Amino acid sequence: MEEEGVGVLFLSPSADLEYLTGIERQLPSFGQVAYPHGWVAGAFFRRGAEPVLVFPRMFVAFDLRDEPQGELVVIGETDDGAAIFERVVRGVGDGAIAVGDRVWAEAVLRLGRIVGLERLRTGSRLVNDLRRVKSDEELEAMDRAIAAVERTMKAVAPLVLPGATMSALVEAVEHELRVAGSRCPSFPTHVFTGIGEDDFDSGTATAHEPIPEATSVMFDFGAVVDGYCSDFGRTVYCGEPSAEYRETYEIMLAAQEAGRRAAAAGVPAAEVNAACRRPIEEAGLGEHFRHRMGHGIGLDVHERPFISPEDEAPLEPGMTFTDEPSIIIPGRFSVRIEDVLACEKGGGRKLGSYPPALAANA
Repeated sequence: MEEEGVGVLFLSPSADLEYLTGIERQLPSFGQVAYPHGWVAGAFFRRGAEPVLVFPRMFVAFDLRDEPQGELVVIGETDDGAAIFERVVRGVGDGAIAVGDRVWAEAVLRLGRIVGLERLRTGSRLVNDLRRVKSDEELEAMDRAIAAVERTMKAVAPLVLPGATMSALVEAVEHELRVAGSRCPSFPTHVFTGIGEDDFDSGTATAHEPIPEATSVMFDFGAVVDGYCSDFGRTVYCGEPSAEYRETYEIMLAAQEAGRRAAAAGVPAAEVNAACRRPIEEAGLGEHFRHRMGHGIGLDVHERPFISPEDEAPLEPGMTFTDEPSIIIPGRFSVRIEDVLACEKGGGRKLGSYPPALAANA
């Protein structure tokens, strides 16, 4: 904050706030959870002083698990939330106010009216610069989240048989995640074939249609343990794979390994992405790699840096990100694999131990 000339940082409930205070985020829901004065929820961070936390009473009663460090201001349902918010803002200090990406628009507009819009700037990047490099304790939490998905995949892989449906496979995945200790899925579980017109996909009407033999089924799911996410993928073939399928699978494995080797400290993320793509392009399948190598992961399932062409950020030891090449050939078959890497001096270190070898239920 001092380097950027920021006097105050305002964060709403988010991964950023959880990282700095331990205040746990709510589980995501299909509709927005709404509390009276919900827009005020958040904390003001100042250099050299305790934070000031402002929350509606309902948040404190139902979502605040532990007493937070700093001054806590609670706004009741019949209180004048705008007046209390203004009083807090005027008392936290001068200078630029950086605002987190997840802050309500109403809070941003009121901040602008109180201090002037020219004093506001975006603030999540300040916290991301800290969050992107993981401590040993954070890596241990991520290991636990990865153990949950690996246990789940081991239980669910044998279910990929003729007659299985994508909806039943998703239900099995999410049941096993719970059994393995995941708080919730880290993102919507996706099981699909990806081949286009004749696709089977857990997110469409084909979710309930039974798959035939000779179907390549891709899994993409993650767990949340102690606030940290995993993101995992494997492909299971229903039947006896053809020689072409086996060859394509080996190309995909070579791409993942090339990305892992390239993911050394100091290498720009875009170069790591290019290294992952190269084996697929050299095999003449570049047009069928429609994804990127991966993305940062931690308290959020998608974080910066992105391992993709537009991100030139140099990797640092302790950064964690996915390595997830895929080859999707319309009308024929698709293959994908996904693991989480930790950046080290000589390259990426795979977190977890689930085997990458081709899996088929013949």
